[in-house]
Amino acid sequence: MDRSARSNLPHRRGARGLNRDLVVDAALRSIDLHGTQGLSMRKLAQDLDVEAMSLYRYVTGREDILEAVVTRLLDGVTAALDDQLAQTWQGYLQTLAHTVRTLALEHPRTFPLVATRHPAAPWLRPPLRSLEVVEHFLTTLTGFGFTDDQVVGTYRSFSSFLLGHLLLEAAVRGAETSPAEEPLDEGDAQIGNRDAEVDLPPDSEVLRLRTKLSEDRGEEEFEVSLETLLDRIELQVSQ
Repeated sequence: MDRSARSNLPHRRGARGLNRDLVVDAALRSIDLHGTQGLSMRKLAQDLDVEAMSLYRYVTGREDILEAVVTRLLDGVTAALDDQLAQTWQGYLQTLAHTVRTLALEHPRTFPLVATRHPAAPWLRPPLRSLEVVEHFLTTLTGFGFTDDQVVGTYRSFSSFLLGHLLLEAAVRGAETSPAEEPLDEGDAQIGNRDAEVDLPPDSEVLRLRTKLSEDRGEEEFEVSLETLLDRIELQVSQ
């Protein structure tokens, strides 16, 4: 290719100043605007005004980026809780629910990733799938005197409530609520089947309650939730 032809090619800046955080931030902005289907390594490179190959210095591929976006979304959940409100278990669940809802409403097209991506460990449930968030949840309720069965039951019902309601709100705001595609093994991508091997500290509540958290209680949870809903409707129509 001669010099004149090369001069007509689109210019892309080098990767100087680029880092993983900037790549993940750009991916989050892209998904917020266009959804997960619109995210590609090429499109992300264009948004950052770099060559696509430059991105592979910081991420291993699209799967790695999607997992990093989920982590970024959940990173600030515990720090955003209202400590004053969280002085009781009822207040704690209220501030946690509203914090997660705020996140879902601020990022409606990105939030479904929290539900459709593999969790950090296979016994965790969306949308409280971050090890940090779940550890905080279990530790806090245990501190309020909940038994193991009560804290795990609360985790299950609370997660189901949040997921169902917030996915519906996200869908109303134009979100795609189905998985983008089957995750690919990209070598070093931190996808679900690798994250399941994460090391937990010996005093972790997530680790201690792993067996109870892993139990499949779906049918029972469905029936209890349905009965609760019917009781609530009966109360409303009887007034």
